[in-house]
Amino acid sequence: MAQFLLYTSPARGHLYPAIGTAVELKARGHGVHVRTLASEVDLVRSLGLHAEPIAPAIEAREMDDWRARNPLAALEFAMKAFGDRGRLEIDDVGAALDETKADALLVDTNTWGAQAVAEASGRPWATFQPYFTPLPAVGVPPFGPGLARSATVAGRVRDAILRRLIFSKMDRVAMPAVNDMRQRVGLGTLAGVTELLSRPPRVFYFTTEALEYPRAHWPEGFRMVGPATWAPQADPPDWLAGVTRPIALVTCSTERQSDRGIIEAALAGLPKLGMSVIATSAAYGPEEFADAGSPNCRVERFLSHGPVVARARVVVCHGGMGITQRALSHGVPVVVVPFGRDQFEVARRVEHAGAGVRLMPRNLNAGMLTAAVTKALSMADGAGRIAASFAASDADAAVADGLEELLVNRRASVA
Repeated sequence: MAQFLLYTSPARGHLYPAIGTAVELKARGHGVHVRTLASEVDLVRSLGLHAEPIAPAIEAREMDDWRARNPLAALEFAMKAFGDRGRLEIDDVGAALDETKADALLVDTNTWGAQAVAEASGRPWATFQPYFTPLPAVGVPPFGPGLARSATVAGRVRDAILRRLIFSKMDRVAMPAVNDMRQRVGLGTLAGVTELLSRPPRVFYFTTEALEYPRAHWPEGFRMVGPATWAPQADPPDWLAGVTRPIALVTCSTERQSDRGIIEAALAGLPKLGMSVIATSAAYGPEEFADAGSPNCRVERFLSHGPVVARARVVVCHGGMGITQRALSHGVPVVVVPFGRDQFEVARRVEHAGAGVRLMPRNLNAGMLTAAVTKALSMADGAGRIAASFAASDADAAVADGLEELLVNRRASVA
């Protein structure tokens, strides 16, 4: 059996999608070595996997794109963070390979240094994308702003202009760092972000066509495997059985953003719809919310979403791919209030699929959120269609199959 190294950026939203694959590989008899954020190492070890924290300096370089004043500036902040982390990843991944003697690697799409080391190692390797891909395509609006698809001439012109603007920004900010890393490990330079995204021998893409815009062509290495819905096992909290009203699960991002208004609007408005609000505040303390102790309202900093989603009528969230796809996998419609990163794309695709409602932050207040939730509650059929598509996939098995295929192909090529 083989030894696999799984390397993630320091975010639960990038670790949890890959854990299901790691558990599947272990069940098949392989050794799995995980490098991820320090706070999750004990959890990973509890699953019978080998785990160590990534270098502390990598984790210390936090995402600060929430400070940006517009989406293009936020993109630049994010690219700089990936570059700063990536330079540190080179030695970190090299040390992990020396220690684990891994035969193959699965690395986070946001870990540019890890990708360079993986390619230079000569071992089979792949990336995973836990959010909608930025890879451009004809008929797909440029990644970032969450634009609606358009078949008109004006729409195509709009897309072409914005695509050039966005990708020129990405190339200008990202590629000097990417190519510096590549040259440090003896690799040639790449022309742009598009080449970086399609470079890996396999890219495992955690969604399905039901939630993605149709494309005439995907790169040869891309594999759309379905949603990754692994989450820590948790019993329902004792108090959940006493909740008798229809439940609205409301969440903020686990990485700090300016999204606390989602919970504030939900607490102020949704109980008037006859709903119970159960909110997870993550980056914010529950005590920061004045209405947290109101009747039919509960705010917890962290709470396993699984048992709550299973009973929820609607999920209101920032548009993180994990919570959005988890809700839809249960056929629960979603209200997405996007604040940055990939969230505008998530919001638009949910709307495009007829599985929920997009509410922009500038319109966020108790009345507008209540109206959005009312509309979303009528979209259970659309959410059910997504759930059926998700149920037909098995991301963990598909990624494990793909990694084993890479190993078999490599062994055959050197035989």
